[in-house]
Parts: sequence; structure tokens; C-alpha cells
Amino acid sequence: MSKQAFQQTVAETRETYHVQQLDDGLTDRQVTEGLARYGLNQLAVEKTSKWRLLLRQFNNMIIYKLMFSCVLTLLMGHRSDALIIGIVVIVNALIGYYQEANASDALERIKELLSAEATVYRDGVRQDIPAEDVVPGDVVFLEAGDNVPADIRIFEADNLRLQESALTGEPDSVEKNTLPIDDPATPLAERTNLAFASTSVTSGSGKGIVIATGEQTEIGQISSEVNLAEERKTPLMKEIDGLGKGITYVIMAVAIGLFIISIFQQTYALSVLSLAVVTMIVGSIPEGLPATTSVVLAMGVSDMAKNKHTIIKTLPAVETLGSVDVIATDKTGTLTKNEMTVKDVILATQQYHVTGDGYAPEGKLVPVTQESAEDTQQLALFLAAGYEANDTVLVNESSRWQINGEPTDGSFLTLYYKQYPYPEAPVYRELSMLPFDSDNRYMAKLVEDQAQQRLLFLKGAPDKVFAMAKTADPAFDEAYWTAHVRRLSEQGKRVVAVGYRQETAAEITDQTFEQGIQLLGLAGIIDPPRDEVIASLKEMNQAGVQVKMITGDHPLTAKAIGETLGLAPEIKTVTGAELDGMTEAEFQDAAVNNQVFARTTPKNKLDIIKALQAKGKVTAMTGDGVNDAPALKRADIGVAMGISGTDVAKDAADMILTDDHFGTMSDAIREGRRIYDNIKKSILFLLPTSFAEGVIIAFTILMQQEMPLQATQLLWINMVSAITIQFAFIFEPAEAGIMKRQPRKTGNKLLTKHDCWQMGYVSVLMALISLIAHDWLLAQGVSETVASTMMVNIVVLSKIFYLFNIRTNAPAFSKASLTNPKAFLIIGIMLVLQLLLTYVPFMQRAFHTANMDLTGWLIAIASGIIVLLVTELDKWLRHRRTAD
Repeated sequence: MSKQAFQQTVAETRETYHVQQLDDGLTDRQVTEGLARYGLNQLAVEKTSKWRLLLRQFNNMIIYKLMFSCVLTLLMGHRSDALIIGIVVIVNALIGYYQEANASDALERIKELLSAEATVYRDGVRQDIPAEDVVPGDVVFLEAGDNVPADIRIFEADNLRLQESALTGEPDSVEKNTLPIDDPATPLAERTNLAFASTSVTSGSGKGIVIATGEQTEIGQISSEVNLAEERKTPLMKEIDGLGKGITYVIMAVAIGLFIISIFQQTYALSVLSLAVVTMIVGSIPEGLPATTSVVLAMGVSDMAKNKHTIIKTLPAVETLGSVDVIATDKTGTLTKNEMTVKDVILATQQYHVTGDGYAPEGKLVPVTQESAEDTQQLALFLAAGYEANDTVLVNESSRWQINGEPTDGSFLTLYYKQYPYPEAPVYRELSMLPFDSDNRYMAKLVEDQAQQRLLFLKGAPDKVFAMAKTADPAFDEAYWTAHVRRLSEQGKRVVAVGYRQETAAEITDQTFEQGIQLLGLAGIIDPPRDEVIASLKEMNQAGVQVKMITGDHPLTAKAIGETLGLAPEIKTVTGAELDGMTEAEFQDAAVNNQVFARTTPKNKLDIIKALQAKGKVTAMTGDGVNDAPALKRADIGVAMGISGTDVAKDAADMILTDDHFGTMSDAIREGRRIYDNIKKSILFLLPTSFAEGVIIAFTILMQQEMPLQATQLLWINMVSAITIQFAFIFEPAEAGIMKRQPRKTGNKLLTKHDCWQMGYVSVLMALISLIAHDWLLAQGVSETVASTMMVNIVVLSKIFYLFNIRTNAPAFSKASLTNPKAFLIIGIMLVLQLLLTYVPFMQRAFHTANMDLTGWLIAIASGIIVLLVTELDKWLRHRRTAD
């Protein structure tokens, strides 16, 4: 089995890529052959054309029905009807197109991450070339400030450190070396002899051989995964599509049945019969459904942006939040602050708990026992040592505390300023410094105080510093200190040892540490949870939403953080390497049963999302790095961080948290559930009234009578009144206990059996009342125009009264009916429109209406009251059965 690049020695890498001399690099002939074989060092980006985006908006069952109805009504000569239906279709398509066309392309953003230039050795000459011309085998020179142009096997490193957090999720920059790595399962974050395209050099310099370019690089593979990741339909869109198909089949079956029956009855001429059947179809189709759904979603998106610090990029995504039952999330910067913080200081005779989180120097050091003068002196020396053995800077920019350097070093600066005023620093003059090195695993600084006394300050890995302490003091109590290291490590904390020694030399040399060091103490450091996360996770658990943490951390550290956060009552952990060795079925079970995924790769994240979806879970994925992009795009809803997130993550996501607060997710889920409820209420409200019109026409055909309603009157009921009244649902507040119920199950139908039953009897009830009233008026000698006008008002007022039943699960005759004042304003507007329809001359001409007397209005009001009372009785019986 061939070795992977990080397993190869430098000599093996040279042989693989035919590099004769490292100082010479490739020849021009080798470069030409490399370009012909591998292509340019760039990422291919496939863009969807504008016309394809537009056509995609019409791929919807309800839209198909509307277009079919538009064509039929146009063929029948009803141009105004066809025009109104056509406008609904076009507006709905334009809304969807606008959302997609304005969403930035994640692949373009990934492409922009690649370096513009590279420094290479070719034919013995060091030269700068366009990064796209780099080929495998090129010898590349790297120095601080450079972006790595391709994936590189390093063969020379001088304190070379790279920032790889966007790719691996690890916050600290990584020191690179040249040694081969034996373990083929070594995760990406631990491949210390490789440099990856799109990462940046933070310090030092080095050289390496290019091992992959373009789409073969790690970031190129992420680009391909983003491109291949399937965007699934949201649960709501699936349910509405299913509903649309069901409505279509029922309406078409009834229409064909009526057409056949009427032909045998030979009551109507073929042209009259065709017009009647088309009128029934138009009346039965809920033309307002796509528009109303879009408006409810759009208002939800607007509210989220204004009040919840959340940008939703696609309309259906806001509702998807309400059906999410699993959130897979990155740890660093999402659940935690990505600001390393010292929480414990352990001295020989005292321990301190440190308050305050993050880089802001707000908090204090609280002694566990009574503090002595010796403790105070030792603490001051400990803080000074941690401050001085440091090459990071702490600054306050735009009211936000930030560091320029390493997070661990930054935590010691913040610790110092929790004890002393910022920006006062210890009064020492630097003489010499030894930067952190992965071989030594410590850093040191030689300083001189005002009395010209020289001190050597050092901090580093406990085992390294303990060895020095034993050299200086054979009686050093290693067991005491090791026990503290073990205890802090089990809490998920990184432990750093701090020491010092009085010195006479003027610089640090190889012999400086031979005399050992005096241990001052230990610091327990953690990336603290965000303030809002723990409360938010508790609320999500109550709502039946599982949260799974995916991180590159060590399993023990990750589990400890999961327990601190309260991810679940019992935390189960699995590593990326363990997942890679599982069968597909085992992987899916592991994805469901574990709460923490440690030492993961970008591919693991994507596979976890796929596995959860295969198990029927509606998934959200949160993240901020380039490595999160494929999983963000694949998830049912991808959520990126707005402040710390990379452009790639933001563009691959459906939703952006502008304040980076994970706690906003619980607010977003609540809003998503509210929006889903209100869309369902809209549908339950709209369909019975639309069906009632179809039932009226169907009864008329079966009774072999003249049509009681004109097509323009049907469109008035379907479009103007329906959409106007349905605006009430936009402002409907969330039902009580909305975050205590479980997420709706995947594959559930939008409407329950009871919903269908209620729609059926309400449709028939409205139709029968309208037809009986219509025939009664005709029997009283009233004109057909007045009778049809009253029928229109009966249907509309029935809608208004029915609205109070649908708006809330609580009884209509309760305080719940008063929670949405705007509903009454909208009802008032609708009543004004009905008066205009009934009494204004030009409206009478357009819609075939006439003046109504008081009797007609009383009949219309009584009809609405009957509908409300019947539906409220049904609600009371349903609640009683549920309570029993």
C-alpha cells in the first residue's frame, strides 16, 4: 500500500515528484509537463445560469395547477381571470429567483482564498510566479505573511508556524517540522509536516515540495464537496408539494366526473359545460396559497433580521428551523468563545479561581484559602513570568478585546490585567528571548529589572518544566503537581507550567536550562462556553432538539466541554478515525447515538450530516470555517457565524447569525415553529373557503341550474379577500408552550385526518348555507345579481368568523383572540372592501354585484356565526378527547 504524503520521508517525496536538487527545483520542461498533466492550480467553478434559476422557480405542483388554470381561463375568453392568475405565478417565481440570484457563490469565495503569487525555485533560480502556474514537484519558499499556494510537503522549517483554523477548526497556529509521520490515520490538524493551500504563515520561514494543486488540494476537495452537496427540499416545501398533488388529484377527479355525468344528462351545451367545469377548477384552486406562504415566510425573514440578529438567505429556510430535531455544531467560536482563558492558578501553597471569560481583563483572582503575604508575592511573580514569557499583544479595538498572536499566550496577558490596571506592564527590559518550539514545548524570556537583576521567565508543557524543576531541586514534589495536572486535564483544561530563575548571563543559550528552573505554578486554561449557550441548550433539550458537537479536540477534552455545556444527560464520544472504520449502518447509528465527535475531518462533518439525514433527522449545521462549508450546504439548514465566520461558510449557509450567538438558535427555532404554525393555519383557513366555491359550482351542475357566481366574483373571494384576511396570520404570536413540544416527525403530512375532516365539513357547510340563502332570495323575487352579491358576502363573512377559530388552539371566546390586534385592523379593511364591492358603481360593473338591504347583511352575519359555532364545538370536543 502506497504511503500518504505525510508518511513519506523528504527523499521519498523528492523521488515521487522527480525533484533532482532541492535548491534547483523543477526544470522548464518538467513545469510544462506538469501543467499539461495536472492543469492550472485553480478551482473549477460551475455557475448556474440565470435562466435556469428562473425556470427552477416554476417547478412546483401548485404553480403547475395555476399555469394550467391560467391557460384554460384564457382559452375560455376570461382574460381578466387569466391575468390575475398569471400575475400570482410570476410574482411567486420572481421572489424565489431574487433570493437565489442574490445569494453569493460559496465556490467563488473558496477560489478567492487561493494565493495570488508564489515564490518557487526553478532551474536554480528563486522567482515569484502566479500561484495558478504552480505544479506538483515545485519547490516553494514560505515566510511570515505568505498565503500557502498549494499543498506542500515541508523539508525545511525555521520556527515555521501556520494558521490553519479555517481549515481544521483548531484555534492555535501550528508549528511545522520535516519529520515523517507513521500513523496513516493521523488527522488533518496533526499533519505537522504539511502546509495546506489557503492557510497563512504567521511566523518563521520554510521550504517544501508541492504535492497537490487545484482541486486535488485539501481545500480543493472541500470545494468539490460543496459543489456536489445536494440541496434538499425543505420539509415545508415537501409537505406543500404533497398537498398540492393531493388537491390536484381530487379536483381533477371531481371535475372529470362532473363533466361525464353532465354529458349524459345533456343539460348543458358543451361550451357552457366546459366553462362551468373550468370555473369550478378555478374556484377550487387556492390561488392565494403560494403568495400567502411567501409573504408569511418573507415577514418571518424580515423579523429575524431586525429583532434576532439573523439573516435568512432563502425564504423556506426560516420555517425549516421549526422542524429541526438535530443541530450539529462546531465547538470553537460557536459553542465556545474561541478566547482561551485562565480559570485556575495553582501555586505551591495556594490555589486561585479566576473569574471572567474571554480576553477582556474583567474579573479577579479569588484565593481558595486565606491568602498569606508569601502567596501574594508568589502570585505576583507568577503573573509577571506569564506576561513576560510571551510574544502576543492584547488590544482593545472598537470596544472589543482582541489578541495579535497565540490564544494561550493571550490568556496570560488577560490574567495579568485582571490583577493590575491595563495597560501598565511589568517594569522589565528584555535581553533575550527563546520562541516556543514544538521540540522544546516551552518559551522563555531573559529580562532585567530596575535594579539590574536578571531573571529568566519560562512557561511551557508541564512535563518539560517539571523535569527542569527536578534538576534544580531534587526534593521537587512531582506527585503533588502531577495530581493537579491530571485533575485540570480531566476538566477539559489545557495546563501550562510557569517557572523562573535568577540569571547572570546576558542571553539565552543552549546551556541556559542545564541548571534547571524553579517552578512557580500551573495555569488551567479553557476556551470558555459562550454565556448564552448553556441556557440555550437547556431550552433546545426541552424542545426535543438534540445538539451534537463536532470538534478537532482530543476526546477527553471534548467530552469535558460537552458535560460543562450540558449537551445531554449522558455524553457519548466517538472519534473521526473510529467513524472511518465503520460500516454505513454502524456510522448512521453512531451519528444518532453519540453527542460528541472528536478529532474529526471536514469529510467526517459532511458524512455525519448525511448519516443523520439517512436516519430521518432534520438537521441544522453551524460553523464558521472553510472546513464546515460542505456540511453547511448539505444540511437542511446551514448556519454560519457572521463575525468570526469565513466568507466561504457564510455563502454555503442558509442562515447567518450576525452576532455569533449560538443562543440565537433557540430564538430562531421558536420563530420557525411559529411561522410553520401560521402557514398551516393559513392553509387550514384558505382551503375550505376555496373548496366551498368548488362545491357550490359542483352542486349547481348536479342540480342542473344556472351558475350562481361569476368567475370574477370567485377570483375576488380567492384572491382579494383570502390574501387580505390571511395577512392576519403574519402577525399571529406563538402558541403557549411552543418550545415544550417535540419537533414534528420527518415525512409527516401537512394535514392530519382531523384537518381534512374539518376542511370537508366547513366547505360543505359554507356551500350549503350560501346555496340555501341564494335560492331563498330568488324565491322572494330578488334579482339574480343581488342574490349572487349576497352569496359573495356570505362566503367572505364566513371566512372572517372562521378566522377566529383557526387563529388559536385556545377557544375563540377567550383572551387568546385578543393577542393579535392587527387581525382586527385587517378585518376592518376587508369589511370596507366588501362595502365598496357591494355599493360602488364601477365595482358593481366589474364584479356583477348590486346593492344589498339589511336583510341580506343579517343573513351573511348569521351564516358566519353558524360556521364559527360549529367549528368551536368541534375544537371543544377535540380538546376534551385529548384531555381524557
